Amino acid sequence: MFRLLPDADVQAFIDADDRVQMEFFYQQRGLVRRTTGRGPDGWIVITLWGSEEDAAASAKAAEDDAIHTAFMSFVDPESIEVKHFFSREG
Repeated sequence: MFRLLPDADVQAFIDADDRVQMEFFYQQRGLVRRTTGRGPDGWIVITLWGSEEDAAASAKAAEDDAIHTAFMSFVDPESIEVKHFFSREG
């Protein structure tokens, strides 16, 4: 869960989200699905990975990726809450 920065342009964020999904995330090994939603308390991105290793590799790649950095420029870093869940089989 996260919130946008107070002065963020919502449509520009949505455009950045579309771009990071297609040009960064869907290029990462092991990505199963990614979706973004908005509710009364903020935004959420749910990303399903084939393995913990794939998720970790993507997180590392995102550190130096310009498209991911542009996406994150809309996000209030103090509001980010990350949770990890794993399949019943894993």
